[in-house]
Amino acid sequence: MSITRDQTSEPPALSVEDVSDALTRHDYLADEGLATTIYLALALHRPLLLEGEAGGGKTEVAKVLSAWTGGELLRLQCYEGIDVSQAVYEWDYARQLLHLRAAEGAGGPAAEGQVYSERFLVRRPLLTAIDGRAGPPPVLLIDEVDRADDEFEAFLLEFLSEYAVTVPELGTFRAAVPPVVVITSNRTRDVHDALKRRCLYHWVEHPDFEREVAIIGLRAPQAVPRLARQVAAAVEQLREMHLYKPPGVAESIDWTAAIAALGKHDIDERTVELTLGTVLKYREDQQRVLGAGIGELVHAARQRGS
Repeated sequence: MSITRDQTSEPPALSVEDVSDALTRHDYLADEGLATTIYLALALHRPLLLEGEAGGGKTEVAKVLSAWTGGELLRLQCYEGIDVSQAVYEWDYARQLLHLRAAEGAGGPAAEGQVYSERFLVRRPLLTAIDGRAGPPPVLLIDEVDRADDEFEAFLLEFLSEYAVTVPELGTFRAAVPPVVVITSNRTRDVHDALKRRCLYHWVEHPDFEREVAIIGLRAPQAVPRLARQVAAAVEQLREMHLYKPPGVAESIDWTAAIAALGKHDIDERTVELTLGTVLKYREDQQRVLGAGIGELVHAARQRGS
């Protein structure tokens, strides 16, 4: 038996410019390459695989798409050992047992078809994503797929190929219109080629200086523009120091907000030293920066940010 869920809402006719404008309206400043890939993913109903350093804004893409399209955001956080019961579906065994006892109390056995019916089915993100309801298709975020094991990645291949889930007791659920799927990876391990072939791929680069300044201005509006430029300049230098974990845009925003919260309008050596843990999350990286001397970092950042 095949169970098709009607999803009559289609994404509107778009252009790359429409996508870029919509993302900007929701405070996400995408470069042309990312905006183009998102447009193609929506137009072709293809999953979008985003790889890049942590803190680069990959997860935020799914959140913004949900806010823009009105589709429900379904987030599946991957981890080692994740299986079907956490990702796809499971049965509500407690309610099934109560149903069996109630049937026995009424003087007759419960039929298997009653126990294994949709009323006892617990839908996890993957099944919910294709179990369509009225309204726009949901946005399914499969976050940090590189943390899952090979078995789960293999299961995703079938799901992404047909947007279908088979429940042995009920049949196959298929989406009439595919959900919007965003898959992220921090590349702690290589994602298999078979999964990449089913997706549109984009590597999320660190933004250039001016775009990072604009992003900081949007996400940390409490900071004066001069401070945003100085922090962006300092982060740009940190990324060139071959650190174990170079700071991403998320760290730039956090660092700016932290310095602004201290009542500062400019960075200085003491403030940088005290707030370094906001932007660098490994002791070895902090020691390398401190050992290289903060004075030159601050001087260059203030010059560029002025």
